[in-house]
Amino acid sequence: MTHLRKTMLEELQRRNLSKLTAECYVRVVEEFSRYHHRAPDQLGPEQIRQYQAHLFTDRKLDANTVAQHLSALRFFFIKTLKRNWSVEETPYPKRPIRLPDVLSREEVERLIDSADSRLHRVWLLTLYATGVRRQELVRLKVSDIDSARMVLHIHQGKGNQDRDVMLSPRLLEELREYWRSTNFKPKTYLFPGGGRAHATDVPMSAKSVFHAVKHAARRAGLQKHVHPHTLRHCFATHLLESGADLRTIQLLLGHADLKTTSRYLHLSESRLRATPSPLDTLTLAKPAEDRSHKR
Repeated sequence: MTHLRKTMLEELQRRNLSKLTAECYVRVVEEFSRYHHRAPDQLGPEQIRQYQAHLFTDRKLDANTVAQHLSALRFFFIKTLKRNWSVEETPYPKRPIRLPDVLSREEVERLIDSADSRLHRVWLLTLYATGVRRQELVRLKVSDIDSARMVLHIHQGKGNQDRDVMLSPRLLEELREYWRSTNFKPKTYLFPGGGRAHATDVPMSAKSVFHAVKHAARRAGLQKHVHPHTLRHCFATHLLESGADLRTIQLLLGHADLKTTSRYLHLSESRLRATPSPLDTLTLAKPAEDRSHKR
């Protein structure tokens, strides 16, 4: 597997795919190999079919996650092994279309106020104020804060794209308070990792942000399914409800396709309330008195 792993990593690097994608693809192939107790280059469509069924029935993964596994295996067989890939033999599962949970402004306030520490509070504030992804948050650098133009620079986000987002004056003040309160002063990364990592100034783990959001949601008593990406959904939906246009939100989120951004139309509470039901346009006679009540 060592030689195959090296070859696959080279193919991933040649296409300039993100480090996160590369790690995910390699991990999937390793899990596929361990499941069948054989080297992955000795496996084929029948083993892929069995593994796909295992992901659904035994590991209880959803369709989106199974599709990601198949994408990794497809890359391995086509790009690394230079083999053919039959879509008929290895079909992608049908993905359900689900709308994500969105918090109200009051629920966002409760979530932020329930943060465990000043650091966790700043994470939550930054996620909501800018709409950045969790991986983008952990890789923010001190130099990315442009207080002169009041923008935050996002370098090499999803799809290896750079973009700028607004820097809220309130967020800037919170970041300055965070800076003044820390015993160490971040040199490169705005939120360096814990422990000895402060000395080397490496980015913190994205898992820390995930757990901070989940813990704050529990403390706030929120019943919705809340995770870091929820604040990105809230950012976009609340902007839309405040009058921002879809194209602006698309640029702020870094979406390649406007269709991805347009789903927030379905999440906007103000737009839903402002759209009357066709029932309200009908002129109906009052219902006759229910005779069963007279008995």
